[in-house]
Amino acid sequence: MSHPGQERRHNPRSSAVALDDGRLTWTHSELRAQVSAFADRLRAQGSRVMATLMDNSAAWVVADMAATQAGVVHVPLPLFFTPLQIEHALASAGVDALLTLPTVAARWPGLPQHAIEMAASDLLLISLPATPVAMPPHTAKITYTSGTTGTPKGVCLSDAAMRRVVDSLARTTEPLGIRRHLCALPLAVLLENIAGLLAPLAGGATCIVLPLEQIGLSGSSRFDAARFQAAVVLHQPHSVIVLPQMLRSWVEHLTQTGQRAPASLKLVAVGGAAVGPRVLLAARELGIPAYEGYGLSEGSSVQTLNLPGADRIGSAGRALGHSRVRVAADGEIEVAGSLFSGYLGDATPVPEWWPSGDLGHIDADGFVHIRGRKKHVLITAFGRNVSAEWVELAVRDQGLIAQAVVFGEAQPALSAVIWPMRADETDAALQAYIDAANATLPDYARVMRWTRGRDDFNAGSGMATTNGRPRREAIWQRHVDALLCAEAVIAD
Repeated sequence: MSHPGQERRHNPRSSAVALDDGRLTWTHSELRAQVSAFADRLRAQGSRVMATLMDNSAAWVVADMAATQAGVVHVPLPLFFTPLQIEHALASAGVDALLTLPTVAARWPGLPQHAIEMAASDLLLISLPATPVAMPPHTAKITYTSGTTGTPKGVCLSDAAMRRVVDSLARTTEPLGIRRHLCALPLAVLLENIAGLLAPLAGGATCIVLPLEQIGLSGSSRFDAARFQAAVVLHQPHSVIVLPQMLRSWVEHLTQTGQRAPASLKLVAVGGAAVGPRVLLAARELGIPAYEGYGLSEGSSVQTLNLPGADRIGSAGRALGHSRVRVAADGEIEVAGSLFSGYLGDATPVPEWWPSGDLGHIDADGFVHIRGRKKHVLITAFGRNVSAEWVELAVRDQGLIAQAVVFGEAQPALSAVIWPMRADETDAALQAYIDAANATLPDYARVMRWTRGRDDFNAGSGMATTNGRPRREAIWQRHVDALLCAEAVIAD
């Protein structure tokens, strides 16, 4: 595979530009030619399942689209996966070809190093001695969810299901006139792959694909808001997708430095978890047109989205054209319309309506409201059901708190482990944030005691998954002495 654009150093920028990596640009026709060339190579060598392990780049885009064109299953692997997670994914999916960079391959000594072919001056295509594995019919992509354990689960997606989401997003956002999208999340993450790459390209827009370090993102959860703001100012995108913590940090940086987001922005979609009204309103005051959405890998990414002119703060938006959403009798959100084909290694048929595991409701105007994960509902010693994530969002929404994890199963009152955005935040300031959150909550859902986190909430400390979700049991075990000590004080 030749590196897109390597023969050409000065491409004119125009509305026909498909990719921009900050140095070079490629038109849609040039991109299609690169995709066809690499698809031919995959067919010629008989690849069945190709994994990619690389940073955001034009080459990643070519590989993704070429796999679809060649009928090869694509397994995108995030760079923040651990070596064990990578090895598990390669083996469980029967990967027979791995596209990566020499520098990346060197970081993972466990990767097989035989049968290496140079695919380009800066890419390796590594042939692996894989044993074919059974997959659901029409599997085109396998996205691995990190979940709350160390072993990621393979979600098998068909091209038809993904295309329904892509086309729906392209139609929905067309009135916004988005011509430039900045890819701010790893392309290996399904949300950015579908909503931040394939959907903008389907609408004829330019995708700006920079190495993630250039936009301030490293690993799964380290984010430099100053670098991100500089990249947004430099590249003047119309749209970008961010995670809630990225938005909080961005808002805090702009507030502290007296800056505003560039006027080019028309849509900043926020996904991955709930945001909170205070942060959304603060973002909009700073020129960030932030709108919350909701989706899941089993639904091929985005299911609902707030949009300019169709927005209700506190909700996850209305169902998009490809999606159907309903609420089961127990309050669990169920989705249909673009479902996955099944889990890798699990022959259980996928039902017409998929239980999301999230609790919520749909209001009279069709806006979907998410309360939190069904499995994270606590039952206090007084018999009250409390969604831990509801309380956690209320705490994070009040101030400079990066993470809050709430406990209280069979306890008379709720407790929390708190991780502030700034290490120098005083206990008094944190207590003030918690008091403000408690004022918005009923008495049975208030945080009555808390302790600071003893480790950063990331995968390296074991306190979070590789995509930043808290590992609740690990956090409890790490802080149980402090929380039980607080309980004893209350009891006295």
